[in-house]
Amino acid sequence: MQSLDSCPPVFLDRKKKILEQLSVPNTEYTDASPKGSVDEGIRDLIDEINQSTGFVTTSSCAGRVSVFLEGRRVAETDGEDGQVAGVGGKGAGGTWLFVSHDPVPDDGDEDKDWSSTLGLEDSDAVQHVTGTVKERRLIHFKFEAMILHVLTASPEHAQLLLKCAFQAGFRESGALNIIPSGKDAATPMVAIRTMGLAFESLIGHQVDGHHLRLVSPEYLRTLISIANERFAENTKRIGRFQDAFREAVSTPAPRRNPEGEEWEDAAARRERKRAEGLRRKAELQKKREADGSVEDDIPVGVEGQEQTGLLIGL
Repeated sequence: MQSLDSCPPVFLDRKKKILEQLSVPNTEYTDASPKGSVDEGIRDLIDEINQSTGFVTTSSCAGRVSVFLEGRRVAETDGEDGQVAGVGGKGAGGTWLFVSHDPVPDDGDEDKDWSSTLGLEDSDAVQHVTGTVKERRLIHFKFEAMILHVLTASPEHAQLLLKCAFQAGFRESGALNIIPSGKDAATPMVAIRTMGLAFESLIGHQVDGHHLRLVSPEYLRTLISIANERFAENTKRIGRFQDAFREAVSTPAPRRNPEGEEWEDAAARRERKRAEGLRRKAELQKKREADGSVEDDIPVGVEGQEQTGLLIGL
């Protein structure tokens, strides 16, 4: 793991509060995402991020397929309080008719009509629709990949997280608040996301309260099939991101040479060899000194007797 700055108090305080929320049962937990809870498909990823120093998730979505009715384009009242939907149809009464955070099971029925499942009515079956263009609101089919918001303890933490995201294919990821504000240290908010898997299609409109299908049942089946394929690719990218993050925050295992010993660079090897040489030299010196002290302790008389005995024998 690369060296990272310590966590500032403002980050630690906010992470503590978020983790306290996450510790409650899933049925009681809410976060800043539209769903208000953590999707089961990324629960392990969320836990792994939150257990790492310097990171905490603030909102998340594992990916979803949805059918969305956009908001009113014309205010219902003449006053300034009347709200209208912006570009894309959000706000002013916009709502989801169908949402799934998992692949949509097709039950193997290639002829299934998805209209009712997606909250739509067959326009041919609806009689006496008298709505005008003024009242018409469009209905969108959408697929969106995983999006994850992570509060980080420093720009260095944010950079590490973004590197993992880019490697995994979440190429539209980015960070905010990378510059310190006042006396507080910078605690960037990182968004992990990709637009490469997302797609959207108009499939209907609302007239006089009826959600009318404008496309064929075959077209709806095609959209469902494409969404399920995107779910599969989204799952692969989530796995790659989790693997990259785990590797980035873990202590790397020591490198090994062909003999299985811990690898060392040339400078470290020279220093080790030098230390070993000095140690062996000191050991030899001690041995010589010990041998010399033994010779000095031999009695003189004994040496003379040995010499005398040799002369007599000759």
